[in-house]
Amino acid sequence: MAKNYFNRYIWLIDLIQRSGHISFEDISRAWRRSTYNEYGEDLSERTFFNHKKAILDTFGIEIKCDRSLGYFISNDDDVQTDALKNWMLQSLSLNNIMNEGSDLRDRIICEDIPSSQRWLSDIMAAMRDGKKLELTHQSYWRDAPHTFTMAPYCVKLFKQRWYLTGLSDGYTELRTYALDRIHAVKTTNIPFKLPIGFDAREYFRKFFGIVTDNREAETVELRVDANQAKYFRSLPLHPTQEERELEDGYFMFTYRLVPTFDFTRELLSKGELIEVVSPLWLRKEIANELRNTLSMYDDVLEDVPYFREEDEYMFFEEEGK
Repeated sequence: MAKNYFNRYIWLIDLIQRSGHISFEDISRAWRRSTYNEYGEDLSERTFFNHKKAILDTFGIEIKCDRSLGYFISNDDDVQTDALKNWMLQSLSLNNIMNEGSDLRDRIICEDIPSSQRWLSDIMAAMRDGKKLELTHQSYWRDAPHTFTMAPYCVKLFKQRWYLTGLSDGYTELRTYALDRIHAVKTTNIPFKLPIGFDAREYFRKFFGIVTDNREAETVELRVDANQAKYFRSLPLHPTQEERELEDGYFMFTYRLVPTFDFTRELLSKGELIEVVSPLWLRKEIANELRNTLSMYDDVLEDVPYFREEDEYMFFEEEGK
C-alpha cells in the first residue's frame, strides 16, 4: 500500500507539473483513467489534500490553488533548479509513465547505468549513517582487485556511470571510484564525520567530469560553428559557459575550469566541430592527439575525399534515404 501511495504522489506531481494549472475536477477525471486507480474509485477531496500534505513532507513540493486557474506547483522554479530533485522526479515520472503505458515498454529505450542498483543503496545508507565502507575495487589498471576501507563523502553520476568520492584509509586526499568496478561493498561499524563545510558541488565546481587535480582554474576558449553552438546552448559543457558571436558567423564559448583528462576527451569527441583557441598548451595537446589519431589512417588517408560540414555530404545518396 505504501508503494501504491508513493506512485500516486509521483503521478499527481507529474500531472500538475505538465498541466501548469489544473482544476480539481480535471485531476479527478485523470485519476479515473489512471492505472494506479486499482479499483476505479473517485478521488475525494480529503484524499487529495492528504496527498498534497504528503508530497510537501516527502519531496518539499508545495501544491497551491489559484481560484481562477486551478492547482499549481508554487515552488516549481526551486524544483527545476535543484538538480538532484529534478533528476529524481524525472526518473520516477518516467517509471510511472512506463507503468501506465506497459504496451510501450518495447518502444522506450533507456541507457544502462552499470552497477547503480547493486551498490548505490548501500553506499548512500553509509553516507547517511556516517559509517565507513569496506570496498573491494579493481581499476582498469590493476591485475587484481584490492580491498580497503574508506569514508564515503559523495556520489556523482557522469556519462551513465556512478562514481563514489571519499577519503580512503592511508590517503590524505580524496579519491574517486567507479561503481561498476567495485566487486563488493560492506558497511563497517567504524564511524566517520564529514568535514565541516564540505560541499560536493563545490568540490567538483572547477572540473568537468570526475577527474580532479590541484591546478588552478583557467579560461578556455572554443570556436564553434553556428549549428554546433545550438547543442552547446541546450546542454552546456560546464556551469561557467559563456558565449559571444564572432564576425565570421562562428561563436566563441568560454569556460573557467581546470582542463583535466575528462574535458580533453570531451573536446576530442567533438572532432572538427570545434576549435580550441586557448590556452595555447591545450590547443597543442588537442592538435597532438589529432595528429596521433590521423597517423593510424596513413594507409587510406590519401584515398578519402575531403568534405566540409557545409557540403551536407551523406553516405546514402540513393533517393529517399
